Amino acid sequence: MFDLDLALRFGAALGLGLLLGLERERKRDAELLFGGIRTFALIALLGALGAFMERELNQVWLVLAAFIALSALVIVSYATTAARGELGITTEVTALLAFIVGALCGWQHVGVASVATVVCLLLLTLKDFLHSLARRVELADVEATLKFAVISVIILPLLPNQNFGPPPLDVINPYKIWLMVVLIAGLNFLGYLLVKILGNEHGFLLTGVLGGLVSSTAVTLSFSQRSRQEPAMSSAFVLAIVVAWTIMFLRVVVMVGVVNRALAASLALALGCMAAAGLMVSLVLWQRSRTHEKGVVTAGANPFELSEAIKFGLLFGIVTVLARAAQTYLGAAGLYLAGALAGLTDVDAISLSMANLATANSDSLVVAARTIVIAVLANTLVKAGMAVFMGAPALRRTIVLATVLLLFAGAAGSLVA
Repeated sequence: MFDLDLALRFGAALGLGLLLGLERERKRDAELLFGGIRTFALIALLGALGAFMERELNQVWLVLAAFIALSALVIVSYATTAARGELGITTEVTALLAFIVGALCGWQHVGVASVATVVCLLLLTLKDFLHSLARRVELADVEATLKFAVISVIILPLLPNQNFGPPPLDVINPYKIWLMVVLIAGLNFLGYLLVKILGNEHGFLLTGVLGGLVSSTAVTLSFSQRSRQEPAMSSAFVLAIVVAWTIMFLRVVVMVGVVNRALAASLALALGCMAAAGLMVSLVLWQRSRTHEKGVVTAGANPFELSEAIKFGLLFGIVTVLARAAQTYLGAAGLYLAGALAGLTDVDAISLSMANLATANSDSLVVAARTIVIAVLANTLVKAGMAVFMGAPALRRTIVLATVLLLFAGAAGSLVA
């Protein structure tokens, strides 16, 4: 009697083995390999057959014997290639994986086998990219990342999750403060990692996107200065700056949403209007700057440096206390003032402070959202001032127009919200 399930399992093993063999077959012209498309398909079928026999006969040694025999062939193959000075073992390891993939199919774990095959194919086909990435990673990056991982994974759970300080300023929570440090460092690291992966040269549009994740202020300073040296490219420089600002608006919404979804929803309209205005300006500037193909953005310092994390933690704690004091003694006006002052240097600390302080009640959310919008508007004004002060005349004119549009969009969105 025909067993459809059995046929599908063996078919899956054959198909996955063929995929692995096809990828290895592409390398045959460049080097002598252990096997190609047929060999890998047969190895996967061998694994499936071994698993099937183990299930039917309850003899696990059949699978082990087949795997040991294959391993012996792999060892002989590696010894032969190593004798020729070729020390790579990728194909041999892939052959062992093909057997395991086939066995998983035989044991009815086709999903696991498929995922393993896809991951293996990605690692094989991205060889040049992964080697290039590894060459870009410096020892300092690895050390800083490991330090931060130890401190966040080991220390964070040990910190007390309770508030300290005299009422009503009892808002210092070591656990929450460090959790915010982990969040902001993670977002910064995403931008840093993208720059490391994609390299230093990009189109100006992509430069703005990456720069907005790393530091929109750094993008503003860098391209404003360059506009004095290359005034003819001012449109392209403004494009990178405005795109970086636009990404920053979206970044704030995402960052707040991780901590307080209700507040992020209240923010979405105002900052969404600013992002939409920034996108419109960017599209116009992109049309004007298409002749300029390259931009440069640097990864900067590793955002997982412990000293930088501690500085942000201290800043976050101070801003949180000041925001609570302003809220308690000065009301909403005090929070708006705190937002404006904090936004002169950084929007992350005040945004996360508001996300932690805001409650579910609508009045609290409105005040917190407006405080963050004020901080973003103040920060945008400061960066625009930098560009006007440091940039070429052509860049100044466009930046002023873009800033007016962004501020108007933010104010209008905030009032409507």
